[in-house]
Amino acid sequence: MSHELYFFGGFVIFIILMLAVDLGLFSKSDKPITLKAAAIMSAIWVLFALAFSLVLYFWGNELHDVHDFATLQAVIEKHYHNITPIGSDLEASLRIYNKTLTIEYLTGYVVEYALSVDNIFVMVLLFSSFGIPEKYYHKVLVWGIIGAIVLRCIFIFVGAALIAKFGWILYVFGAFLVYTGINMYINRNKEEEVDPQNHPVVKFASKYFKVTPRLDGGKFFHIENGVRFMTPLFLVLLVIEFTDLIFAVDSIPAIFSVTKDPYIVFFSNIFAVLGLRSMFFLLVNIIHKFHYLKVGLAFLLIFIGAKMLLHSWLESFGFETIHSLIIIISILVISVVASLMFPKKENLTQ
Repeated sequence: MSHELYFFGGFVIFIILMLAVDLGLFSKSDKPITLKAAAIMSAIWVLFALAFSLVLYFWGNELHDVHDFATLQAVIEKHYHNITPIGSDLEASLRIYNKTLTIEYLTGYVVEYALSVDNIFVMVLLFSSFGIPEKYYHKVLVWGIIGAIVLRCIFIFVGAALIAKFGWILYVFGAFLVYTGINMYINRNKEEEVDPQNHPVVKFASKYFKVTPRLDGGKFFHIENGVRFMTPLFLVLLVIEFTDLIFAVDSIPAIFSVTKDPYIVFFSNIFAVLGLRSMFFLLVNIIHKFHYLKVGLAFLLIFIGAKMLLHSWLESFGFETIHSLIIIISILVISVVASLMFPKKENLTQ
């Protein structure tokens, strides 16, 4: 078994155990998640993500079994790392490689975590539109995350295979991200709406399956006279999975602008997705206060897309991943601070 499979397998086992604990602790009670519990879980997931960065910093070379110059050079070329090994000093070269992996992972994690905030806007809208009680949010989100992990795993490794075979596809990804960012900025003040009856996922489910408009507690399916019906809880789960699939089209190419190593993309992406549920409960009641965040995310996508289009030119000027991380964090901090300093004026009705 290769070192990559050891890393990947261990990571997947860790995810399964954490999600099992999560489902066992919270989902049976069907109670709303408190702000305190959400804050604790958010902190735990962030700490896990940071702890994994330390694993990469000290043992990152073990991921691809890099223990000699030939393997190091091959991995650098395969994943397009902007690294120059130091002469005959293998130990120093491996330190540089591990540091590069760590920065790429952290940058990808920040990018995905930031773009996940846009998911929260949509999730709040979906739960409201489908009339889902707050006490069932957690159950839907946990199962939604399980589905998202599977779908993103497929997306990431297919994307890596495409990049390896067709290098020019990076320019397509870059142009798409610039377009998406500009479109997000233009529509930043547009009120989003969801019509549960006319949503394409709901129409598809209603056409091929039995659907009931009534909730049956926290059940995804309702059995009546021996017939199984989908409940609105399962329908909103399907819509959330579909929505995440659309978001993945933006977020996964965005992380490939940071690193071409599919394992680093996977680790950073999944840690961010795992933290999304707790972040949802942390921000659900205050997300509207960060009205400049959409603007920040728009500029974030434009920057990442432009970086993909101009990566060769930027690298010739010594532009590195750490510079991307600084710019990305700066964009996010400025958008959050601006939202708090210049709160949105509410329309008062008499």
